[in-house]
Amino acid sequence: MSGFLPVEQQIAILTDGIDTLLPEEGLRELLELDRPLRVKLGVDPTAPDVTLGWAVVFRLLRRFQDLGHIAVLIVGDFTAQVGDPSGKNETRRRLDATEVDGYVSHTIDTIRELLSVERLEVRPNSEWLGSMDMSDVLELTSKFTIARIMDRDDFTKRWDQHEPISLIEFMYPLLQAMDSVAVEADIEIGGTDQLFNLLVGRDLQQHHGQPPQAVMTVPLLVGTDGVKKMSQSLGNYISVKDEPAEMFGKTMSIPDDVMEQWFVLAAGYSEQQAGEITTDVAEGERHPGETKRLLAREIVTLYWDATAAREAEAAFDLVFKAKGTPDEMPSIRLESTEDVYLPALLESAGMVASRSEGRRLIQQGAVKVDGAKLHEESLSAATLTGRVIQVGKRRFLRVEP
Repeated sequence: MSGFLPVEQQIAILTDGIDTLLPEEGLRELLELDRPLRVKLGVDPTAPDVTLGWAVVFRLLRRFQDLGHIAVLIVGDFTAQVGDPSGKNETRRRLDATEVDGYVSHTIDTIRELLSVERLEVRPNSEWLGSMDMSDVLELTSKFTIARIMDRDDFTKRWDQHEPISLIEFMYPLLQAMDSVAVEADIEIGGTDQLFNLLVGRDLQQHHGQPPQAVMTVPLLVGTDGVKKMSQSLGNYISVKDEPAEMFGKTMSIPDDVMEQWFVLAAGYSEQQAGEITTDVAEGERHPGETKRLLAREIVTLYWDATAAREAEAAFDLVFKAKGTPDEMPSIRLESTEDVYLPALLESAGMVASRSEGRRLIQQGAVKVDGAKLHEESLSAATLTGRVIQVGKRRFLRVEP
């Protein structure tokens, strides 16, 4: 007797909150095989953090695992050096192997924590892509036409606007498709911006005599600005590793009109639950501010626990209602009496993701020392000792003597 839930129950669990399922009956047909499915997710580590937006697709992958299926996580250590052109309006800078390895080391352990260690297969795609020779590459390119590759909207827009498109960008969807062939994926999941790449995977599997994978996409979580998708390069993100108070405070800053999407994608509510909350707010049954507090508590609880969520809310009230400074905050001890380069200090303390982000925030006046805006990138150790550095509205760091 099968250990799986009935097919209809699995479909209800797996499709809640998704954007696209192709072919429409593909998931049902695969589930009716009554065996563990191989569900592929490819990730290109091109930034040092894992955001709530990135975590949306990992949580879908975890749903498959919890139902007894196999998560096949493709770490794109090879494709990250090529660069995914999805959603880009210009050719992106190529990353070298050293940069990619650094991003892999920063993110892979966090990604593993979001998934179950059972029924998890992790494969670097350099395993098969790195060994391809020119004959293999020519064989791969022979399977697709320029017209097929130009089906993607972002390429078409750039072509119409006379923007350059490099040949290596044409290669990216083909290389991602090779991942599906290599691991014999039954299903591939990704964000909505990945739909074209996932469909190319179906095509290449058929060329190799494999059953074509079903594809599922999830919506892209809008960032804390409420306008653009969550992105580390834009700074409108929340990290799954942010401290509870930081996570709570950032969530409280989002616009009211994106709360419904955040309840579904960031907090894991069903579409029905989120819709009912939105209706209650619109009809005056719920206060928007209290609803956003609920959302913030749920997100902190998801990545930490309920106690951390309550403490984060109390810290938020202290800072924003009483206009105070938190009693508890991380601290750092200076190792030298010489001048301190603030972007490096903030990065080492985990206050910013990179030195460039630290410089940008200083230039924007978003970094304060004991409440006074900081305009210099370097200060003497004596000036900083015993003071509190504040980054934005919610990040605090005490410099110990």
